[in-house]
Amino acid sequence: MDIQNKAALLQLMEIAFENSEDDDDECLNFIIHSSSSSDEDEEETMVNLHTILVLSKKRKLNKRPRIEGFVERIIPRYTAEEFKTHFRLLPTTFDFILRLIGPDLNSTKTFAGRKPIPAQKQLLMALWMMATPDSYRSACTKFDMGKATAIRAMRRVTYALHSLAPRFIQWPQGERATEVMAAFKRVSAFPGVIGAIDGTHVEIRSPQDDNHQAYINRKGYPSVHVQAVCTQQLLFTSVFVGNAGSVHDARVFRISPVARYIENPEIYFLNDSHLVGDAAYGIHPNMMVPYKDNGHLSPRQNNFNFCLSSARIAIERAFGVWKGRWRSILDCLPMIILEKIPEYIVATLVLHNICILNGDLIDNPIPNQHDIQRGRLIPGRVNDGNVKRQRIMMDLVMRN
Repeated sequence: MDIQNKAALLQLMEIAFENSEDDDDECLNFIIHSSSSSDEDEEETMVNLHTILVLSKKRKLNKRPRIEGFVERIIPRYTAEEFKTHFRLLPTTFDFILRLIGPDLNSTKTFAGRKPIPAQKQLLMALWMMATPDSYRSACTKFDMGKATAIRAMRRVTYALHSLAPRFIQWPQGERATEVMAAFKRVSAFPGVIGAIDGTHVEIRSPQDDNHQAYINRKGYPSVHVQAVCTQQLLFTSVFVGNAGSVHDARVFRISPVARYIENPEIYFLNDSHLVGDAAYGIHPNMMVPYKDNGHLSPRQNNFNFCLSSARIAIERAFGVWKGRWRSILDCLPMIILEKIPEYIVATLVLHNICILNGDLIDNPIPNQHDIQRGRLIPGRVNDGNVKRQRIMMDLVMRN
């Protein structure tokens, strides 16, 4: 196929797929298969172009009605509380995000001379999809755009937000690390805590390939793993996303950035600081975990466990706030392209941090299910870890 015909085919592909309002992939499948060969002759190319035109006309005839003016007239009338109810953040936070990624969304090009979708509309649609269990079919009706346009807008927004991760998800160092440790100590009395660590799962649709069994976790549903560290303020400071649900948490930890941080404590764990986790992580000088409760713990050991739990609960709360705000990841993430799922999840984690940094909190977090598998996650240095734990236990003030 020559360049001229390819250009024509691409334009018609855009038109045909743009007018697809259904959840089936008839038009997309045709496009993929009809353009997969590089040695089609001119006659076959013209047949393909004609078929796409027919599909496009068919889609236009069956086009579902859309709500006009939802973005332009209805949303501007929302109060701040109403806006947050629908989009899970305040208008001021929305404006902050739009200033950050708006230029990236406005710089996109379209086929066939179509007018670009305004950045504000792209971001509103993406936030709506993230914040609700709504389908693309329903969202497209509200935001007056085709399904293909909505999917592309979502990908632009998630890519732009994912690109902000190094800026908004940062390991605390220097003065910031000191502030984090002080905040944990104020609420828990536990000293030296630079973060609370845990893991959770995000349910996904069962992958349609030979590797789908790898995504089935120990609870029997397909998922991807999310390991995270957070501050007492519930800010995520390290996230590791995308391992298949069946991968053991010990392996997830071993290949995560946090494992590398623990190997370089002089850089990442200043002033003899440490993470706090549950017993599955195993004791280590830079990882404090509770004493195993065998029914015979001493008062000081119980006091240690209570104080540690008071610090560690931050990560449970952070997961709950994150999932409570972005409901699309709460039940089953409606995505089928596996490679895009980690990017999407990280985008919502970035949004979580942006909201907290802007004082934009929510009142209805979701209780996080404890998904960590049993078994020691950190090998080695058990004796050193026990010595440090014993010292902290003796220094902690006993509760009344």
